[in-house]
Parts: sequence; C-alpha cells; structure tokens
Amino acid sequence: MTPAVKALERAGVAFTLAEYDHDPRSPAYGEEAARALGLSPEAVFKTLLVRLDDGRLAMAMLAVSAQLDLKALARAAGARKASLADPADAERATGYVVGGISPLGQKKRLPAFLDVGAEQRETLHVSGGRRGLELCLAPSDLMRLTEARLAALAR
Repeated sequence: MTPAVKALERAGVAFTLAEYDHDPRSPAYGEEAARALGLSPEAVFKTLLVRLDDGRLAMAMLAVSAQLDLKALARAAGARKASLADPADAERATGYVVGGISPLGQKKRLPAFLDVGAEQRETLHVSGGRRGLELCLAPSDLMRLTEARLAALAR
C-alpha cells in the first residue's frame, strides 16, 4: 500500500479506500475521481503545493470544485505572496506524483491549510497516494494528522 494508507493505519484512524481506473489522458485528477466514484466534487479534496515568498513550500487542501485563492493562502501562512509550486518540487517534497499527491504520508511535513468548507462535511475524500486511489476519512482526522489549520482558501 501507499505511505498515506500506512500513515492512517499506524494512527488507528477509521477510513475507507476507493479505487477507480485512472484515465492517463485526464488533465483534472480530482474531477476524474469524483466522476469515476459517483461523488460530489465538493466531497473530493485536492492537495496543492504552493511556494511562499520566503521560499518555503506549503500544502493547501480544498474541494476540487473550487479554485485556490493564493492571496488568502499567503495570508493564512503569514506570507506576502504564494504561487503554485513547480510540479517537480511538489513531487520531490512529497514523494508522490502529481495527480496522486496525498496530504498524508509525505516525505516532508509541510505547513498545511484546509479550506473551511471541510468543516461542513462528515467525511471527505483525498488522494490515497497514487492516481486512481482515494481515501475517505473525517475532516477532523485529516486536520490532526496533517496538523492543518483551517482557512478560507476557496474562491
């Protein structure tokens, strides 16, 4: 299994796995997961890595139906600016491939921010650490394991 699944098992967190056949031509991984699994796009959360103006990487988690507000993320992280991280940097920092970056079981612990929309959900889905694998867990468990702070990240 993936490092994300192993991290959940080690923590004793209740979760379920959902697998689907990933289409390598699909450019929108989160939307593909929602469609393939018959889920609402508001229930599937993407993991985006950003580079802050001081050079640090940080992680943002928000529904695939939303766009990341980079200014809001920068404010939440105490930075002046933020931009999406280079995919190679994201892969190197997390140990996962783009499209399969899980917020759990990453190589490096990054500052993490979870969109406030997660509070309204009993469960949410995040990448399980590879394309075609989703994890369903409680937002409170995701916050605890990633040490995420809640912030209004969606626009």
